[in-house]
Amino acid sequence: MLRLTGISKSFGGVVALRNVSLELARAQVHALIGENGAGKSTLVKIITGAITPDEGSVEIDGHAVRKYAPAAARALGVAAIYQQPALLADLTVMENLALRLERGGLWRWISWRDRRRRARELLQRVGAAAGVEPEALAGGLSMPQQQLVEIAAALGSGANYLIFDEPTASLGQREIENLFALIGELRKGGVGMVYISPRLEELPRIADRVTVLRDGRQVATLAMEAAARGELVRLMVGRPVDAVYPKVAATAGEVVLEMRGLGRRKSGVKDVNLSVRGGEILGIAGLVGAGRTELARILFGLTPADRGRILLRGKAVRIRSPRRAIELGIAYVPEDRRRHGVIGEFSVAANTTLAILRQVSRFGLIRRGEEEEIAAGWARRVMTRMPSLRTPVEELSGGNQQKVALSRWLAARPAVLILDEPTQGVDVSAKVEIHRLMSEMAARGMAVVMISSELPEVLGVSDRIAVMARGTVIGVLDAAQATQEGVLEMALGGGQGQAGAA
Repeated sequence: MLRLTGISKSFGGVVALRNVSLELARAQVHALIGENGAGKSTLVKIITGAITPDEGSVEIDGHAVRKYAPAAARALGVAAIYQQPALLADLTVMENLALRLERGGLWRWISWRDRRRRARELLQRVGAAAGVEPEALAGGLSMPQQQLVEIAAALGSGANYLIFDEPTASLGQREIENLFALIGELRKGGVGMVYISPRLEELPRIADRVTVLRDGRQVATLAMEAAARGELVRLMVGRPVDAVYPKVAATAGEVVLEMRGLGRRKSGVKDVNLSVRGGEILGIAGLVGAGRTELARILFGLTPADRGRILLRGKAVRIRSPRRAIELGIAYVPEDRRRHGVIGEFSVAANTTLAILRQVSRFGLIRRGEEEEIAAGWARRVMTRMPSLRTPVEELSGGNQQKVALSRWLAARPAVLILDEPTQGVDVSAKVEIHRLMSEMAARGMAVVMISSELPEVLGVSDRIAVMARGTVIGVLDAAQATQEGVLEMALGGGQGQAGAA
């Protein structure tokens, strides 16, 4: 058993954890949940030896650990699988595994045959042998494949305790099912796992126990079968969340954006016929690879269309670049907020005004007072939690980073707002606030397009749902009458909805 008792940790007077205890047995999955900023990441760093607690003790397999550090954690069988794999892109899979697993001095004999054999054995153990070759470059692997390599490295090191930190955030439904099957096999093999995820619907399928953190405190540890979703939400946020999908009454107006036969050969998008009205939220559903993100990139000019037409308020336009899209009033919040949604080193204020620099500058110089005034207004409106407007965005939680990304484009007052996985990796409370904001923008006449892999979100937030498969829109449904089963059946090609630009 891995046992943490009375763990407390502060950073510069700010309490991150206070008197938290956690027990993880072999062959057990223990879920760890809480809002962003609840202390989950700090606790993971303590479990892996990255930071030392101010108070409390760590015990592994009945032995108290005195000098705990990452090397000691690995030696004692503790490993973490993070949301963003830490593989070296320019090295092969077997070289990445060798870096993690091999020990020895500078001058030693390397057997590439043994490296290749061991890599194959580990990949086969995690079910990746058919899709991942030891000689493949890590940078060419998909996100699910990279995660499997990380798991292979952990198992190769003899890990008895694994920490999964939001492993499904970047995965499609098929990859999630494969991961859950692998977790089941690891449990049968006696591995204990801590599983962190904001997707509460996942937990009953894999977890045995669940611990809830709030504001750095441990508020509950429950058997999973006794933990109802509503109760977990209440424990996380400290109050009942009556509506995860708040809706502001709105009336759909005229068609703002229309696509006719739209496509791009290289992206696989073809013959898309779709319209979006002012005052509505159009959800786009589909499996991974259906062409949803590729369509958003076409509309924003990142990968311009080479066939079909785009019309704005009935007038045909050509969008060859993001600059042109912005000029036409189209905004795009991408899926990967850390790489493309915000600039981590820039402050909250600087990120908020990136799309309206002409408005806050004169003679090439930023007017800081005006920049901060605009940023403060949007921070209040979207309820961004931060130490100050000058705080680098990379220091904020995922949910607050997403709110800054939204603020940037809302400050530009677009006619069309495209959101790609807007609540991916954020906690329940932040989801509610983002959903509320989307609904408010639609109520003010904005045309909102939301891409999401979470069917409950698509059904709960959207007014209409466009289902994509194989690069095209195969049907449009009224969200009020749609069901998860119906949307999924259509995404798999087995159902028909109201096709075209409904």
